[in-house]
This record gives sequence, structure tokens and C-alpha cells, in this order.
Amino acid sequence: MTTALPVTGQEAHTARAARIALVGDRSPNVRSHTRIPGLIGALREREHLDLEAYWIPTEEAAAQGVDGFDGIWVLPGSPYRSEAGALRAVRTAREQRIPFLGTCGGFQHAVLEFARNVCGLADAAHAENDPTAERQLIVPLACSLVGHEGAVRLEPGTLARELLGTERSLERYHCSYALVEDYLGTLREHGLHFSGTDDEGAVRVAELPGHPFFLATLFQPELTDAGTRPHPVIRGFAAAAVREAAAAKTAM
Repeated sequence: MTTALPVTGQEAHTARAARIALVGDRSPNVRSHTRIPGLIGALREREHLDLEAYWIPTEEAAAQGVDGFDGIWVLPGSPYRSEAGALRAVRTAREQRIPFLGTCGGFQHAVLEFARNVCGLADAAHAENDPTAERQLIVPLACSLVGHEGAVRLEPGTLARELLGTERSLERYHCSYALVEDYLGTLREHGLHFSGTDDEGAVRVAELPGHPFFLATLFQPELTDAGTRPHPVIRGFAAAAVREAAAAKTAM
């Protein structure tokens, strides 16, 4: 069931706040999930962004979709109960040009959706969900990034670089899977841009040029600091959702 996210310190006060779908299977055992209420509250109170956030379980996203939201964030917490629900959320954001953020598992499924539905790799698979598939696009990391910090180098002229305002950033991970880089060429040829890498060149950020806001990070920006000061990536996504809501209101 879709549920409104309780926001600490302030209740919704306008009929046209930006509505954000938080797609994931909410769990108190997923650290990033426990950070979300505080981050939404900080975005409202510190950044003055008028937001309403709703948790959408992946099974519900698969059955009912996520149309009508001003922003879609596919959260960490894979394996999801419904891979199809996570992929449907990504596709809705991509095709309907709704601001999108994918973090950790959201990054992995954003790339998977693009491979299947844009690149024509219909059999592309995530090893966590289908370990025996012939075409593995997302596979276990040789060295897990669970609990690690690592540098991310950001390409000039990209959305990621604009948001973070630096060429090199230290980011937090809780991840065990990553993209098979044999497919980078195909993904790039079809329009996906990889705008951030680690110091060894492994992909860490993807974005879709020409989209109002489509960004996916293998790192988890929600784990930055104490969880009360939104990371620039999250702040940028929320601001894009507010712009989307304003544009929708104007068009009515």
C-alpha cells in the first residue's frame, strides 16, 4: 500500500507540493531507508522545498506503476521483492521525463532497464536476481564496497559535476554489485553517459543527457554525514521535482 512519508517538524501545507515516489521495499534494517525521513525534513526546512514523499513497494510499482509523481527515486535495498517494479519505475521516469534518482540498487536497475529497453539487450540480467542468466550485466564486485568510502572523479560539463561542484569527491558505499564494463560501449552508443568513475576508472555515476534530471549513482548519497544535511545529488533531485510540480501546475 502506498503510504505518505512522515516528515519531521513540518506537515504538508499546500495542495501542490512536489510528490516524490520512493520506490523500494522499506526496511528498518536498510540504513539508507532510516535516513530518508530526516533528509526529506531537511529539504523542506533548510532548503524550503515543498515536498511530499511516498513509499512505493516494488510489488506495488510493478502492479500499479508510478505515474503522476513529480520525482521518482529508486532506493537501495536490493534484491527487491519485485525486479519488475523497480524497472517499471525507472522506465516511467525515463520515458515520461520525470526527474529520476537511482542510488546503489537504483543505479544498477537504471542501467539494466536502459540495456533492456533502449539497447535491445532483452536478456540482460542482474546476477543478484538471476545468477544463472547467460547475459550478466550486473555482477558481484571482486571487492565488496559494503561500508567503504571511495573517491569519485566527475567529468566536466555533466550534471553530476554541476551538482557536486568539484572534480573529485569522497563518497560512501554499501554495495556488492556493479556493471560489467564490456557493455559500456553499447550503453554509450545508445545515449547513456557515464559521468563519474573511481580512481581506477570503474563506473560510479550514470546520467541521461537531454532528460530534465536523470541521475544514478552506485554510491549512496543518503549516507553522507549524519543524515540531516542533504547531499548535493539529493538536493538537486528534489529541486528538479519541485520544478516539475510547478510546471505541471502552470500547465493546468
